[in-house]
Amino acid sequence: MYTVMGITGRVGGVIGHDLLKAGLPLRAIVQDPVKSSRWATLGGEIAVAENGDVEALTNAFRGSEAVFVMLPPNADPEPDFSHARHLIDAVRQALAATRPKRVVCLSSIGADCDAPSLLTALSMFETAMISLSLPVTFLRPAWLMENFSWDIAPARERGVLPSYLQPVERAIPMVSTSDVGHVAARAMQDDIDGERVLEIEGPERYSPDDIAAALARALVRDVHAEAVPRAAWDPLFRAQGMRNPLPRIQMLDGFNDGTFRFADDGRHAVRGDVTLVEAIAALVRES
Repeated sequence: MYTVMGITGRVGGVIGHDLLKAGLPLRAIVQDPVKSSRWATLGGEIAVAENGDVEALTNAFRGSEAVFVMLPPNADPEPDFSHARHLIDAVRQALAATRPKRVVCLSSIGADCDAPSLLTALSMFETAMISLSLPVTFLRPAWLMENFSWDIAPARERGVLPSYLQPVERAIPMVSTSDVGHVAARAMQDDIDGERVLEIEGPERYSPDDIAAALARALVRDVHAEAVPRAAWDPLFRAQGMRNPLPRIQMLDGFNDGTFRFADDGRHAVRGDVTLVEAIAALVRES
């Protein structure tokens, strides 16, 4: 059995489809069985488990050849990451009780850095998974192209891409969630010993200026990238409802000053196929 957390998300959905296409038995972990019934229709087994529910996750992981684990995104964590700690502990307890043959853990570029940021939760997640002494693959994708879905509205309405990645002409590693999902599905099938890290990026590196150009092409209107002054980040994020924007700000600083980077500048990274233009076009079609 190949068990997938987060199957209703972008990465998890790709994993599920790839595993079924390969003829492998899929167990889809869902929180809402009604909304996720399509996985049963496609031939998957459904396991209902809330994030953080040790007993339900243990039942979901039981008898698995491989398990894909992840934390739900949270851009506004508590200062002590208490909720993330709770979720991580639940996953760890469930894996310790069931001992699958291998684990694939969704992490991120920068998770190996000591600098505090939003990625601290993923650093904690990796540490917890290592403590299990199970064969585990850590996926560390670059900046996700789908993060720019939030920028479609201002681009469409005002022709502006408000950019927190700066300077706007600087290219960084980026990757589509589709490519991450394909890598994850293959990793679940690999027979490995110990721990390994797979860094993942797209076919090229891209800048906010490139994002603006891709949005302009998809929206058929002029779009330009405009750096949001760093001094404005905290009040802007708080106005959006965030209670603790510091970790998000620290994460952006880490990308902007080069703290978060691949160990060898990506020379050994797994390269995806989806281009920025393709990813942005798909997001615009969805919007």
